[in-house]
This record gives sequence, structure tokens and C-alpha cells, in this order.
Amino acid sequence: MQTASISRRIQQRRRYVLGALMATLALPATLWSGMATAQTPPESAPQIRIGFQKSAVNLVILKQRGILEQRFKDSKVSWIEFPAGPQLLEALAVGSLEIGLTGDSPPVFAQAAGKDLLYVGVEPPKPESSAVLVPANSAIHTLADLKGKKIALQKGSSAHYLLVRTVKRAGLQWSDIQPIYLAPADARAAFEKGAVDAWAIWDPYYGATELALKPRVLTTGNGLSGNNSFYLASRNFAERYPETVLAILDALTAADRYVQQNRKEVAQLIADYSGLNLATVHLFISRRPVPSPTTVLTPAVTREQQQVADSFFELGLLPRKVTVADLVWRPAARAGQAPQASK
Repeated sequence: MQTASISRRIQQRRRYVLGALMATLALPATLWSGMATAQTPPESAPQIRIGFQKSAVNLVILKQRGILEQRFKDSKVSWIEFPAGPQLLEALAVGSLEIGLTGDSPPVFAQAAGKDLLYVGVEPPKPESSAVLVPANSAIHTLADLKGKKIALQKGSSAHYLLVRTVKRAGLQWSDIQPIYLAPADARAAFEKGAVDAWAIWDPYYGATELALKPRVLTTGNGLSGNNSFYLASRNFAERYPETVLAILDALTAADRYVQQNRKEVAQLIADYSGLNLATVHLFISRRPVPSPTTVLTPAVTREQQQVADSFFELGLLPRKVTVADLVWRPAARAGQAPQASK
């Protein structure tokens, strides 16, 4: 009886929150406050610290429009920007965040290091949003030409997995290339100076470089990496405040619908916030799938992520083998019914 009651309560909250968020996103800014005070927000954690990157379109929309602050009146909502996923997950692991967005590779490195995090949500694959770039005048024309070359990448990032898959597709061994581990800003500087031969990178850095430097795209993630984006949370946060987590996932889905319906406005908003060129923002938004709802992880997504983990382990890049399913949040375990997820 108690389980059924929890289940009904969570589903009622989710229906209320999604409907309210869609209405809020559609309203002018001057009406948000009045609407928020006219409705009772769901129970939430006292503090919600959110980690994000410039490419986190839906999170940036929620941040810039103050949606979560309006929905969670009793919570202190704060936002911390990171240059890449590994740094974000380190902050999450040490208790500096409650939830954050990252690519496919950082979570498997975090799990292998014993970090107690949970996968709570996922966006659809974005294979076109990452690429291996070479200078326009490079002698590298095929994947096999990467042999012996210096390739810049952020260690433990989604670009790391893309490069692993690229090397394998080329018929090479990981030892056949020279990985140069650099954060995105340093990697671009090295790429511009010719200190590296290629660069594995994701949006918006990819889009900004594509427009500014006109490099050749050796390959995107198509057929190599789905470039999934995951929302991870601390175990304590997810297990103690499941309704808050579900409400955030619903808010992200509502934000995505707003993005699809208001591309021009959204691009300008992100450009104003991030300092990115407006053309860059339009470019990387165009590479996102339509629509891009945020759901809990399905078994199929979990299997895909296990392949990411296994690939790194087989290359000796992880200290131990990990089982991704061990860190997949299952609200059904509390609610007594199947989690809402895409097929």
C-alpha cells in the first residue's frame, strides 16, 4: 500500500510539474513570478547545485529563464559552469554539486575510480556534435593516416571515446597514435599553432573552430559514437529526493520543446550568456536531434554505455572493469512501477 501511494504521488507530481513548466516557459518573463506564486511547487531538496557546460542547451535555457528557481521556491538553486565532463564529475563526487550533465566517457572513468554517482537521465544521441579535425592543408586524408600522429583531446571526455572508436575503425592500435591530453582551450591553441596533427573535440568548441579556422572534418561520430549526454547525480540526492530529480528531468524536456519552437530566440540567449558567436550557437544547436527529451536510462542505453566502459578497459585505460548498470538510477524501485523512458 505504501509503495502504491508513493507511485501515485510521484506520477501526479510529474504530470503537474511538466504541465506547469511548459506553461511557464511559454510565458513572458514578467508573468513568471505571478504564476510561480499561484501554484504550489513540488517538495524539493534544500540545495540544488547544478553543473553544466556551454553546450548544455536545455540547462542553459532553464538557468537563463530562472525556471528551476521559480519551481523550487524552497530550494537554493545555484549553477556552476565547467569546461568539460571530467572536471564536473570530480566536483559532483566530492559533494560540490547535486546534479550535472556530461558526455559518455567521464562517468565510466568516475565509476572506475570508485565515485559514488548515479546516472539519472539521458538525452538522445548526438553523433554529429563531435568530430576529429585536421588542418585544411593537412596530409591526413584517411583514418589510417592518423598512425604516428599527435592528436589532442581531453582525457576521459566524450572525444576520448570518439578517438578510441576512430582508431579502431582505422585498423590501428591505440599505441599507434600519440594522444596529447589537453583541456579544450589549450587543445585549440595547440591545434592553431600546428603543435598537434589532429584534434578530437565536441560542440561548441567544434563549431567555433569549424567557423573560425575552417579545418577539415576527418570524421564525426556518425557510425562511431552516439555521443550520448548523461545527467548524473550524487546517490544521496537521487535517493533522498526522487521527486526533485524527476521534476528536473521533466523541466529539461519542457526546455527542449521550447528550444525547438523558439530557435532564433534561444540561439541569441545562449550567445548572450556564453559569449559564443551567434553563428556558432546556431551551428551546434542544428546538430542536436529533434526532439531531445530527457528520460531515465533504458536497458538499451545502459548497454551502449557498457560498450563505452568495456572499450576503455580493454585498452588498459581504466584501472578495473565496471558494470554501468550498478550506477543506473531506478526510480521504479521506489515507485513500484516501470520508469518513464523513451523506447
